[in-house]
Amino acid sequence: MLTKRQNLLETIHGGKPDRFVKQYEAFGMIVGNAFSKHNPAPKPGEENIVNAWGVTRSWPKGMPGAFPVHKPDTIVIKDIEEWKKYVKVPQVIYDAKEWEPFIEQAEKIDRKDQYVTPAVFPGVFEQCHYLLEIQECLMAFYENPDEMHELIDCITQFELDLAAEIVKYLKPDALFHHDDWGSQISTFISPEMFREFIKPAYMKIYGYYKSHGVELIIHHSDSYAATLVPDMIDMGIDIWQGVMTTNNIPELIKEYGGKISFMGGIDSATVDFEGWTQEKVAQEVKRACAECGKLYFIPNASQGLPVSTFPGVYEALDAEIDKCSKEMF
Repeated sequence: MLTKRQNLLETIHGGKPDRFVKQYEAFGMIVGNAFSKHNPAPKPGEENIVNAWGVTRSWPKGMPGAFPVHKPDTIVIKDIEEWKKYVKVPQVIYDAKEWEPFIEQAEKIDRKDQYVTPAVFPGVFEQCHYLLEIQECLMAFYENPDEMHELIDCITQFELDLAAEIVKYLKPDALFHHDDWGSQISTFISPEMFREFIKPAYMKIYGYYKSHGVELIIHHSDSYAATLVPDMIDMGIDIWQGVMTTNNIPELIKEYGGKISFMGGIDSATVDFEGWTQEKVAQEVKRACAECGKLYFIPNASQGLPVSTFPGVYEALDAEIDKCSKEMF
């Protein structure tokens, strides 16, 4: 039997996996770092928590994650033309003692079985709309391109500074990075605009990680983003996590398998809800595995961490993936 790490590599390299990769099983996730200790984040049910960037966020009960609170008095950048006046870039360099709990986590992970995988979020695009508010952000790409380029350069440098600390202390094998690039049916900005503003930032960020020992980049965007897949490949993304069924995953696998793999195929909203049932979970897992096949695909709920909103759903998905492995391998 292959290790979790070996089975993942066989799957994404078109080899001979002996079972489906079971969601996040191949990744020893480290959700936190020295910076995040100083970057307050809401827990489920908490409201109006202000983070190190000055962004106010809340996590309503029953929701899959925290969301920015954009009211006139909480929006950080009140005028994009004067963004430098409003944005205070947080410190990322902390004493080595601050990293000790996370180094300890990394050392407990068996690197022969799993990838040491720190998580970084939010991403470049999300950070822009966290600071600006989503509508103002989208309009600024059109109306204030120079300022948006400057803001993105600022966020990119922050990410590179954080990356330097992460690779220094954790020596990761893989990276799990969030940045939602679309709704369920479309990207937030056109592919052309994405290539002008967002892609260059990730060429630098993911290029840095890859040049410092990170073997795999797993990028989370639980959205439609099929039109961005060629760019994901250019940016060095190995696995697109969160890929929703609106993307026609079998066609993407047929066209791009071998260059990138797809982790998802099970929209969280279809299985992770109050009153969920094992039968519904089984139905969705079987459909995803049958449609997408054994290679270049990892069955997984689209949510961007190894958790579920409602208790038991993540474990139920694991159990059904095991059943499909027994039937299909």
